[in-house]
Amino acid sequence: MRRLSGQDRTRWRATSSRSFRTFFFTELAESTSGQATIEAAVLLPTLMLVIALLVQPVCIIYTRAAMRSAAAEAARAIATDYDGDLSDCRSYVLRRLEAVPDVPLFHSGGASDWSISLSRGGRGVNVEVVGHVRPLPLLGVALAAFSESDGKGMVLRESLREEVRPSWIRGTYGDWQRLWA
Repeated sequence: MRRLSGQDRTRWRATSSRSFRTFFFTELAESTSGQATIEAAVLLPTLMLVIALLVQPVCIIYTRAAMRSAAAEAARAIATDYDGDLSDCRSYVLRRLEAVPDVPLFHSGGASDWSISLSRGGRGVNVEVVGHVRPLPLLGVALAAFSESDGKGMVLRESLREEVRPSWIRGTYGDWQRLWA
């Protein structure tokens, strides 16, 4: 058996790999005739649609979580607000709701669209935060069938009723101030 010199071995590797690659791609091109292009044309829009359908519920859940958090913090603020004017608590809730992007997937209508209802009675407080979201068209049809909607979009409503003064605490705020003074 004849040994190949270094130069012959290099030449044999280059020609054999080139012919293999050429043969393989020729065979592949003859058998598929552009099938990958058609698959990509179908796969990419389908993939984008699936991603959009998965992102929309996440955006709505984020908005509802921010609304719920703002309502809970407003309940705590109302519990300690003894001047009787709840406008500062309302502005506090609006400031907390700035965490929600003003993008129709999250919230539509800007800061003027938020409807905030605050009330204090006896030992409890009531907070209701209402906003709107405009879902994507495909998911919007399904969501409109199962949720409240109006001309502005789908209505998101978070209500919170919290007892801020337990029943075992006696007296009023003024009584406690006099006791510790």
